[in-house]
Amino acid sequence: MNAADPSRRRWLALIVLCLGELMIVLDSTIVNVALPSIRADLGFTETSLVWVVNAYMLTFGGCLLLGGRLGDLYGHRRVFLAGLAFFTLASLACGLARTQMLLVTARAIQGLGGAVVSAVALSLIMNLFTETGERTRAMGVYGFVCAGGGSLGVLLGGLLTSVGWHWIFLVNLPIGVAVYMASKALLPASKASDSGQTLDVAGATTVTLSLMLAVYGVVDGNEAGWGSVQTLGLLGSAALLMALSVFIESRAEHPLVPLALFRLRNISISNICAVLWSAGMFAWFFMSALYLQQVLGYTPMQVGLAFLPANLVMAVLSLGWSARLVMRFGIRAPLAAGLLLAMLGLMLFARAPVAADSGGFWLDVLPGMLLLGLGAGIAFNPMLMAAMHDVSPADAGLASGLVNTSFMLGGALGLAVLASLAAARTAALAAGGSEAMAALNGGYQWAFGAGALFALLAAVLGYALLRADSRAGETSPAIH
Repeated sequence: MNAADPSRRRWLALIVLCLGELMIVLDSTIVNVALPSIRADLGFTETSLVWVVNAYMLTFGGCLLLGGRLGDLYGHRRVFLAGLAFFTLASLACGLARTQMLLVTARAIQGLGGAVVSAVALSLIMNLFTETGERTRAMGVYGFVCAGGGSLGVLLGGLLTSVGWHWIFLVNLPIGVAVYMASKALLPASKASDSGQTLDVAGATTVTLSLMLAVYGVVDGNEAGWGSVQTLGLLGSAALLMALSVFIESRAEHPLVPLALFRLRNISISNICAVLWSAGMFAWFFMSALYLQQVLGYTPMQVGLAFLPANLVMAVLSLGWSARLVMRFGIRAPLAAGLLLAMLGLMLFARAPVAADSGGFWLDVLPGMLLLGLGAGIAFNPMLMAAMHDVSPADAGLASGLVNTSFMLGGALGLAVLASLAAARTAALAAGGSEAMAALNGGYQWAFGAGALFALLAAVLGYALLRADSRAGETSPAIH
């Protein structure tokens, strides 16, 4: 075996890990396109249909921290393979589902498997690539998959749903099996932690339940009403469980989430920025998809194609230029620059007109898409670096689960808040006598504007508070 073989093996392993993560990212958006077909085929009501999405989000958002810690304790490769198996088998059950209960239950198991895969994949990459330049480039590839996979899901969702909604799940089977076999061959053998630590069951239970209740309260807030007993009860219970979890963790010998982790400035600030960034990006992704379909009359396939320029820009930046920027300027400046570009893209969408005849795709859609693709391509890599590089390999799974949880909760909370803001603005405009389409577009414009503010706040916090000397490859001792 020559000297180039270990490096080649690492990059092949990265491709496999990114394919596994791509399945998870795609699944979060590909289902949305098929919801009308699923409703008609299985007889869901408008209210019950949301559980096809919510069941997945509940277990996915609730189990990210747990999945990351399981990887740290019992071996990242072993836990990754288990999560992949759960996700693939659950996809089979979803594709074969003929009843509402089976589909919703399988979606919940899918979320569990997806949480484990997402939480552990990033830590595996961190441990595979220890040299500064290689690690930065590898994180760029991973960042592109995470940032660009969602819009690819819209395009694939339109294609597969035209054949039959079952195929949006069944397509995961050959991919899942291939990734599982390749992972066994390429990923280094995992071993359990030799630190003598065991899983903090009480802490794991309380924090997981807290996150599940918080996710459910947020994603169902628009439906139930933000001032309803249900929403306030769920969010209040989540807060109480989180407080109990903090109390338990502060006294546990081997806590699930060591509170000392949050004393590392880059971890705390990068996770706050992740919440704000994902809230702003969800304004772009979901609201622009709705704008294109409901205001401009695009088909789902045309929506996917409209996102293609942004994906191509993200690909170029994530796979090359973003890594070079981090290597040259560190984390702060590229992160702030990317977020500011994303803010400008959202501001352009905030002035998008009702009718396409005033400019159409080339003037009203493409410039904002390009700026957002440019911003995401630059910012995603340094944000992940900031969240991961102050921890030791022993805590990589936990840090990965934490930043993924921040992205998940930020996206869910941002979408709920922005959807409520858009609905309120639309109602106010309609009550004031505006035409239906103008009122609808006015709501979307306010949501885009709020998303721009989220991106601006994340840029300011990241540039002002992240450590200026942060570079790829720096790590801190293990946290106990």
